[in-house]
Amino acid sequence: MQNKKLWRRLLGLTRMSVESVRDDVGDGAVVVSVRAHRSEQKRCGRCRRRSPLYDRGDGRRRWRSLDWGTRQVWLEADAPRVRCRVHGPTVAAVPWARHGAGHTRDFDDTVAWLTVQCSKTAVTELLRIAWRTVGAIIARVQADIDATVDRFDGLRRIGIDEISYKRGHRYLTVVVDHDTGRLVWAAVGRDEATLSKFFDLLGVERCALITHVSADAATWIAKAVRAHCPNAVLCADAFHVVAWATDALDEVRRTAWNDARAVARGAGRQPRGRPRKDAPSRRGHDHARALKHARYALWKNPENLTDHQAAKLAWIAKCDPRLHRAYLLKEGLRTVFQLKGQAGKDALDQWIIWARRCRIPAFIQLQRRIVKHRAAIDAALDSGLSNALIESTNTKIRLLTRIAFGFKNPQALIALAMLALGGHRPALPGRT
Repeated sequence: MQNKKLWRRLLGLTRMSVESVRDDVGDGAVVVSVRAHRSEQKRCGRCRRRSPLYDRGDGRRRWRSLDWGTRQVWLEADAPRVRCRVHGPTVAAVPWARHGAGHTRDFDDTVAWLTVQCSKTAVTELLRIAWRTVGAIIARVQADIDATVDRFDGLRRIGIDEISYKRGHRYLTVVVDHDTGRLVWAAVGRDEATLSKFFDLLGVERCALITHVSADAATWIAKAVRAHCPNAVLCADAFHVVAWATDALDEVRRTAWNDARAVARGAGRQPRGRPRKDAPSRRGHDHARALKHARYALWKNPENLTDHQAAKLAWIAKCDPRLHRAYLLKEGLRTVFQLKGQAGKDALDQWIIWARRCRIPAFIQLQRRIVKHRAAIDAALDSGLSNALIESTNTKIRLLTRIAFGFKNPQALIALAMLALGGHRPALPGRT
């Protein structure tokens, strides 16, 4: 029990000495009294500057360390205060823990690694800490990484989107780097003021280096990009543009269904009982029933249709030319983004002419919307950028939220997302 060198190795501690080890009978824990080496003493806990002693503080303090088997381990040491010329009277830094923390660095790093891999409930059960403590630890570890890593270095092409993290229209604004695939920034809110905070952190010089920004057609994103990134090209997301066409197609389908139901109502009620085999077909009722289940056949890509859906689509082509024309317009717009480049822009020109003369109000309105966002769509066709990467990042953030069974504090969720998706995951103590 008195081999202090062995205890120091077991604790994985450097730049410190072990004074004594004792068994705390009351708490059932092992208490290790330690002392920092002289080179680590009298340093500011915030900036680690050499500073004169201010007072002895509140006496000895304890820091929770990793358990040894079934026993909790605590480090105990003096906690004097120093007078820093920048931060004033501050608790002196210790080499085994972060400033203001009640746990050792190894304990914090282990909690952060586990939280990225499994649920917070499992972490709290395994390490015997509170749910709120897990959030505080990952925020502390993430802040420590941010202090040593420049996440904004080399940003040229970025993607911006929002994600709902809680009921009641609670959103996060998320920014990813297209070149590295990493999450670089996230904050609570989804408006121009929230996104402007990111560009303010980025700085005027780095904002001028941004060449491409992919996003949906949200006005608040376009305004913030135009105000802060003079050299950036805004690229419209292909998925959202095709989704506009899908919504227009669904509007045409609903109109056709309602028209068929109106015809059925005009034909009067069906007599009671099962109709005779030789009973005439009830055109409105049959047409409305067939259209009711045609939604997925119209939505899905042709290569993904089942045999039943393909037959349904063939029936629509024969019995409802207007709805089939709307379907072909949707598929034509999807083909534009498959072609890309100059071929895609030429195809889009032809699509706009077709939609303008299609005599379908929903698609006439859609082509006006596309003409309004034509510059952003052309940029997406030229660069090939889309929001697929950021949608994937949003899915992973939702998974982190689901695994953790939710977060009361969005800052803890942001910290965990940055640890998991920011490219700088914490390593387990003693491992690279």
